[in-house]
Amino acid sequence: MGYAQMKTAILALADGTVFDGYSFGAEGEAVGEVVFNTSMTGYQEILTDPSYKGQIVTMTYPHIGNYGVNETDVESLRPHLSGFIVKELSQHPSNWRSQKSLDVYLRDCGIAGIQGIDTRALTRRLRDHGSQMGIISTVELDPQRLAGRVRGLLGLVGLDTVKEVTCAESFRWINPPNPVGTEFNSVPSKGGKGEFKVVVYDFGVKWNILRMLKSSRCEVTVVPASTSAEDVLAMNPEGILLSNGPGDPEGVSYAIGNVKRLIGRKPIFGICLGHQILGLALGGKTYKLRFGHHGGNQPVMDLSTRKVEITAQNHNFAVDIDSIGGDVELTHINLNDQTVEGMRHTRYPVFSVQYHPEASPGPHDSGYLFERFAEMMKNA
Repeated sequence: MGYAQMKTAILALADGTVFDGYSFGAEGEAVGEVVFNTSMTGYQEILTDPSYKGQIVTMTYPHIGNYGVNETDVESLRPHLSGFIVKELSQHPSNWRSQKSLDVYLRDCGIAGIQGIDTRALTRRLRDHGSQMGIISTVELDPQRLAGRVRGLLGLVGLDTVKEVTCAESFRWINPPNPVGTEFNSVPSKGGKGEFKVVVYDFGVKWNILRMLKSSRCEVTVVPASTSAEDVLAMNPEGILLSNGPGDPEGVSYAIGNVKRLIGRKPIFGICLGHQILGLALGGKTYKLRFGHHGGNQPVMDLSTRKVEITAQNHNFAVDIDSIGGDVELTHINLNDQTVEGMRHTRYPVFSVQYHPEASPGPHDSGYLFERFAEMMKNA
C-alpha cells in the first residue's frame, strides 16, 4: 500500500517542531517523551521493553518491520511504549518465524505509529536539543493546535512509572515456551529449581534477564516493586537482583528505602534503573541525560581490565558517582560521554551496571556479569 492510500498523521514536539507523516498501527493519539534508538534490528524486543513506558520511540534505522513479529522475541507481556516512529514500515514481512506484521501487531496492541517522516532530521533535533515531549495524532491535524497542546505537557521527571509496569504479585520463573502475552493468549510459566535462590525486584524487568539468571543456575522469584525489604529477607534468598525499568529513579522512593535496608544483608546486582536506585540508596544523586542512551552500540570500558565491551543500553538518567564516595568505586565508564556505567561496594557483595548485560536486542559482550553474580552468591 502506497502513501496515497494511508491515513495522515502528525508528530508535534514541545519545541514547536512538526513532522507530517502517515499512520500505522492503531489510530488516535500517542503522548510521550520522544527518544531515539540506534539499533538496526530487534524492534520487537524494544517495543516490549517496559523501560520505554511513557515514551515514543524513534528508530534511526530506516527500514523497520521486514521480519514481522513472532511469539518468542518479546521482553514482557505486551508493548509498553506510547508510540512508535519509523522512516519506512515494511508492508511485506518475510521470515519463517513471522506470525503477523508489525502494523497488525501494533494495531492489536493499541499502539499508534507514524512513518514517512525524516527520522534523520528528528534524531538530530533530539540529539542537539534533548529528548522532549511529543504527540502523534491522526485526530488533530492542525499543526499549531497540536504543537500548543504539547507545550502544556509535563515530562517524566519525578514520576513513578514503575508502578505501571511491575507485576501484581510474586511468581516463580522458568523459561516459558514461546511467551508473548495477552495478544497471543499466553502468560509466564511458574516453577523452576536452581542452585541459587534469587529474588528479582520487578521495576519493569525484561524477560531475558530472568532467562539469563536461569541459565546461571538460579531459582528465580520475581516480586512487585513495592515489596518490603523484610518480606524479601524472609524468603531467604542467596541474592537479590534490582531490575531495569522506566523513568526517574527518584520517583520510586519506596524502592530506594527498601534497597537501603538490604545493602550488606545479601549479595545485590543492579541493572539499569536498578543501578540508579542502588546509587540513590547508597546516598548518591542521579541526573537526567540530554537525550539518553538507547541502542545496541554503546562502548563501555571495564576499568579493572581496560577491556571495552559493546553494550545495549536504554536509560535517560545516570548516577553521579562523585556524590556517593565512601566505600563505592567506579568500575565501568561510557567511552562516548564518560558517564557512569558500573560501580561496586568495596566492603559488601554489591555491584551494578547501567547497561544491559542481557542484551536483547544487542551484543552479548556483557553476559559474563550473570556468572559474576552467581560466583558472588557462592562466595557469600
